[in-house]
Amino acid sequence: MGAYYVLPIVIGVVALVSAQPASAQINPLPTPPPKPGSFGIEATKPKPPPEIGARITIPGNGASFRQSPIRVSGLAPDGLLVQIYNNGVLVGSVISKNGSFSAQISLFVGRNDINAIVYDELDQPGPVSNTVRVQYTNTEFAAFGEEITLTSSYGRRSAAAGSVLTWPLQLSGGTGPYAFSIDWGDGSDPELKSQPVSGVVNISHIYKRAGIYQINIKVTDVNGVSAFLQLTAVANGKADTAATGKDEASGDQRVKKEIVWVPAAATLIFLPTTYWLGRRSQIVSLRNKMLKEQELAKKVSDIH
Repeated sequence: MGAYYVLPIVIGVVALVSAQPASAQINPLPTPPPKPGSFGIEATKPKPPPEIGARITIPGNGASFRQSPIRVSGLAPDGLLVQIYNNGVLVGSVISKNGSFSAQISLFVGRNDINAIVYDELDQPGPVSNTVRVQYTNTEFAAFGEEITLTSSYGRRSAAAGSVLTWPLQLSGGTGPYAFSIDWGDGSDPELKSQPVSGVVNISHIYKRAGIYQINIKVTDVNGVSAFLQLTAVANGKADTAATGKDEASGDQRVKKEIVWVPAAATLIFLPTTYWLGRRSQIVSLRNKMLKEQELAKKVSDIH
């Protein structure tokens, strides 16, 4: 009799257990909370800094230019940040790909000594590249009195996707007011920004998707003199989560709850029917057994 009642319950229990995530079956017990007075230590495994540096191949040493910005290209190990310096000032950055890099930088009037330094993900610098010396001659600065310089202390900055990434820039020279055009590299429309005077300029942006982005910044003063700066931004996080703005974990939990609920609901629905069928089957079985015993007793009686 018990088998008829236990069967649907066993099916429901098996369905519930099998629907649990693998992690729950492997680790059924939650991690105990830290004891009072205890503390945790987080450490990063050390690694050596890059051993191979960048090498500038374009432009050639001794080149002369009448226009700015110019493109600087060369060789560098894959995936490293390449920061480009002009006369000791950071003027651009880019991530190397396929063993090479290429970036646009602004020039100073007169002599420009250009070199590059690679950095790994821990911001450890590699060897300094070769130095390329070029000349920049442009008569428009003589007419307006002063060139514009746009630099930053950071070749790379990062923030979580969906949060604000702020970047301080240093603007000097030229004549205000200044107009900025900022391409954040994520497909959004260029941001237009004005600045009345030179000095520190803070720009900010929110990246919806995680990834590495190239920022192109152009500033122009009231006289039409301009400067250019290329930088590298990193948006941390999971790309799908950042792109949709939804919590990926909560979505998974919702699906898992539905998987657990369906077998349980089905068990509850069919339990009364299964119970009735089991009860009826039991009655029929007992009735047949009694009939067989009566027939056997009659045969014995007829014999005697």
